Amino acid sequence: MFMKIMVCGPIGGVGIGKILEIREFLESEGFETVKQFSKGKDYSNVRDFRKKTALVKNIIRHDLECIKKSDVLVVLPEPSFGASIEMFIAKNARKKVILFSSKPVPSPWPIGFSDIVVTSKKELVRKLHTMM
Repeated sequence: MFMKIMVCGPIGGVGIGKILEIREFLESEGFETVKQFSKGKDYSNVRDFRKKTALVKNIIRHDLECIKKSDVLVVLPEPSFGASIEMFIAKNARKKVILFSSKPVPSPWPIGFSDIVVTSKKELVRKLHTMM
């Protein structure tokens, strides 16, 4: 059985590029990833969700389903409301959470909700292999 990995991080204001980069890297290393942005699920161009309640509900429902399908979350630590909540939900569901940051992390929260902290792609791959 292959473990499924979901990559989480900031989207609003910065786009999905970094998440896609890490996801594609993991796939190139032979890992299976959950593709949360497939089928038109990229909402990085939305600048204000206040009057988009139906879209908000669909996004949250979709992301929660992606977490359920995942065995491991790889989280990019840049500030993100969504990634923070996804980490919390994953931890409560007893999923493994890996924080991936090559830069200093100025908050205790992402560290506290992570099982493992890695600082490079090489270290990330090594830790994922030990979890298989």
